[in-house]
Amino acid sequence: MNNSSYTENIHKSGRRWFILVWFFLLLFPTATSIYFDAWPTWKEFLGAAIGVIPVYWTVGVVEAFTYMPMLGAGGSYLGFITGNMSNLKVPVALNAMDSMNVKQGTEEGDVISTIAIAVSSIVTVFIIIIFVILMVPLSPIFENPVLQPAFDNVVPALFGGLMIAYIAKCPKVSLPIIIGTAALFIAIPYLGGIYPLILPAVACIAILLSRILYKKGKI
Repeated sequence: MNNSSYTENIHKSGRRWFILVWFFLLLFPTATSIYFDAWPTWKEFLGAAIGVIPVYWTVGVVEAFTYMPMLGAGGSYLGFITGNMSNLKVPVALNAMDSMNVKQGTEEGDVISTIAIAVSSIVTVFIIIIFVILMVPLSPIFENPVLQPAFDNVVPALFGGLMIAYIAKCPKVSLPIIIGTAALFIAIPYLGGIYPLILPAVACIAILLSRILYKKGKI
């Protein structure tokens, strides 16, 4: 199978699964409304939607443009369908490509990204099943105040370890962006609540800085 056929098949399968996922996402609330004969009015729907649509739609658009070039077609479809992109799927895919010494945006990178995200999705399902079974016996451990700070910092620790590797690759671009963004959030703490709106601006600055340094022969 050549690359064109592979890409076409990925897009065909991805679109079909996205339609199927949308169907099942809407099936439960629709079935519940039919069973109980309880339908939200447009006023109630719009009142609730106004608070979440601007944030989640912005995140969806930003993540699509940000992650798709990194993960490739197969990894993007699979990652967006299974969810938890920022916290799990993107770090897994990037680490896998880095371990295999393949570049993002290549055929090899697309295949490795897809395999890594697929394996992580399967492992996640098994871990969730195990934890659901053991939730009650292990609840005293999870609720222990001594261990609570560790659970609260799992995601920062994950991204911290991943970030160091990428800072080392190109510190001239990454360090100014990280330092500047950190200073901005420290100076204006409430920006943390609208980080999805900040992300596109930071990405554009990083691209512009990379372009300038590349033109000057610095990277």
